[in-house]
Amino acid sequence: MADIFVSYSRSDRSRVAPLVAALEARGWTVWWDPAITPGQEFDRLIAAELEAAASVLVVWTSHSVESRWVRGEARDGADRGILVPVRIGKVSLPIDFRAFHTIDFEDAAGTVHSPAFDDVIKALEKLVAGNPERRAAANLSPPAAADSVAVSGHTRVAICVLPFTNLSGDPDQQFFSDGITEDIITELSRWRLLAVRSRSASFRFRGSEIDTSRIARELNVRFVVEGSVRRMGERVRISVRLIDAESGSQVWAERFDRALAEIFAVQDEVVQTIVGTLVGRVQVSDAERARRKPPASLEAYECVLKGNALPWDDPEGAAEATRLFEQAIRIDPRYGMAYALLATMRRTEWRDDPGTSTAALDEAYALAKRAVELDDSESTCHSLLSQVCLYRRSFDLAVQHMRRSLEINPNNQWNMADMGLILLYVDQAEDALAWFARARQIDPYFDAPWYWREAGQAHMVLRSFEKALSMFERIPVRNYRIPALMAGCHARLGDLDRARASAAECLMKRPDFSVRTYVSKEPFKNPAESAFLAESLRLAGLPE
Repeated sequence: MADIFVSYSRSDRSRVAPLVAALEARGWTVWWDPAITPGQEFDRLIAAELEAAASVLVVWTSHSVESRWVRGEARDGADRGILVPVRIGKVSLPIDFRAFHTIDFEDAAGTVHSPAFDDVIKALEKLVAGNPERRAAANLSPPAAADSVAVSGHTRVAICVLPFTNLSGDPDQQFFSDGITEDIITELSRWRLLAVRSRSASFRFRGSEIDTSRIARELNVRFVVEGSVRRMGERVRISVRLIDAESGSQVWAERFDRALAEIFAVQDEVVQTIVGTLVGRVQVSDAERARRKPPASLEAYECVLKGNALPWDDPEGAAEATRLFEQAIRIDPRYGMAYALLATMRRTEWRDDPGTSTAALDEAYALAKRAVELDDSESTCHSLLSQVCLYRRSFDLAVQHMRRSLEINPNNQWNMADMGLILLYVDQAEDALAWFARARQIDPYFDAPWYWREAGQAHMVLRSFEKALSMFERIPVRNYRIPALMAGCHARLGDLDRARASAAECLMKRPDFSVRTYVSKEPFKNPAESAFLAESLRLAGLPE
């Protein structure tokens, strides 16, 4: 039973998504049919969710007013006295809903940063709090609320997976145990009934003595998974424990002694056992198991793990990662993730190339498309294809694949931040910031350097230069792009001394820096934003 049933037109998904994220951030459960799987009865599922919801939020737009589905859902909410109607833009409402008080937003941008949104919250609070089964959930405050609310009749359980200990006696095998841990985190996060802490959160505790209670308090989780990996020739031993942090008791423990080739089956078994143990009624369907397509070769898998573990911002690290991804594809030509990661390396090569050739970007597109063809159910493949499409200025395709990524794995903070990146460049900077914020709400330790760079650029687009600088300053190791952007911010604030100092830092790191070349590879949909960025960099004294 969801707190809020959102009725909207599917063509408005990108406009509705930040609103949904903001509502979920308050601790409410929201149903908006983003992940109906093949074989499910569409009408019956929607009817059941609509009947069980504590409130119905209808989003009227030029698209939804034409939808008989949306009008029907709105009528159901109105008949039950739980309707909260909102309107985006100046659109004429259906005649039978003009008598209802409707909360108006001028446009999609900034919907969650306005007095109108506060009115929505007040209306929903009355309905959710008025439902006895939801009263407790309505009083929850973020960020902890999102981890303890009910989802479709189940309790969403907060859990973290600590980095598995490498018992192989070979420090070079650390990437292998880390990779297994990350894969288990990724697979667990697919389940909407679990609130899974990210790698960046749980890996902070590597090497420390395990104090389960302390870790659980710091990460605000109920359950902790810990384990170890030992490679012995062509075999592997994985030990896993699931601990209830409240009682300190061991809920489940298992040891797997398998051939290396069975490593993916072991990962799936660990995930299914944890889910089955914690959720009970969850049944692992054949379709859910089929979503993950492991590589045919363990050697290819190891290449991807090693490449992912390297520092991509370092030229030598990027070159070695590229070589490893290429090797993975040679070993296993049907390994979708390897194609997606290699596409990212090619895209980065193109972006850093001072020339005008598009060969590397074209190759990135071909690789990313192949990744999705090979593994359509892997959210990362769609996300990385979305980013390549963005740089090719195929904006509609970029948004389409990013939506698909979120449909596949809606609990992944990387996917949410990636959606923010896409929206930044398609002229929806306000909504981009909402997605960036949602990623940090799910994972307070999420601090990838590119995250702060893109969040800073969103503030630049909104002309909030001091906020932009505060984002850039959180990046510990800065390539030439960061001082260039900081120089532009300082120049717009009138601090020319700092602008020139940042410009000098940029030129020291990239002597051939050119405003024209740099801006030409910033994929803003709105030409005015490209022109504004170029003028900011020129004001700072960077060369044309």
